[in-house]
Amino acid sequence: MREEIQKILVDEKELDAIVTRIAGEIDRDYRGRGKRLLLLCILKGSVVFTGDLMKKLTIPVEIDFMKVSSYGAGTTSSGTVNIILDILRKDLDQCDILVIEDIIDSGRTLAYLVDYLKLKGANSVKTVTLLDKPDRRVVDFEPDYIGKIIPDEFVVGYGLDYDERFRELPFVGVLKPEVYEK
Repeated sequence: MREEIQKILVDEKELDAIVTRIAGEIDRDYRGRGKRLLLLCILKGSVVFTGDLMKKLTIPVEIDFMKVSSYGAGTTSSGTVNIILDILRKDLDQCDILVIEDIIDSGRTLAYLVDYLKLKGANSVKTVTLLDKPDRRVVDFEPDYIGKIIPDEFVVGYGLDYDERFRELPFVGVLKPEVYEK
């Protein structure tokens, strides 16, 4: 474990079990629906989770990407959602979209994206998050699939970062406050 990590919150074995469980739920819910299932990975933090989830699904899926941000400098949300890379498809009306997020704090980003994708004509939009911090919620939003509810601690690893660092860690760990309170 790296010296900047205070503790491991979700180890590799638990991450695998979470991804396996969520894949099973998605398989069950989307099997035989007749529309194409589009996994919409929210860059950059969700890449690792999305890749692992895709490998465990048994139903056909497509993948696309968006990059959005509600964070400015630092560790707190700005309250404004910015679309940095949009999804550009003309067939959204033929797609069931599953937005894949690494973590939900305030809920602003996913609530905004669900409405945005529906306005763009998506057949349906649901959400999945690896980690959920409901204590931080500032909007009325509940993801459709939740990997694990976690306490209000600053976490990194398994795609999650602080200042573009720590994404490569194979676990989710709590970052020592002195690292981000500089």
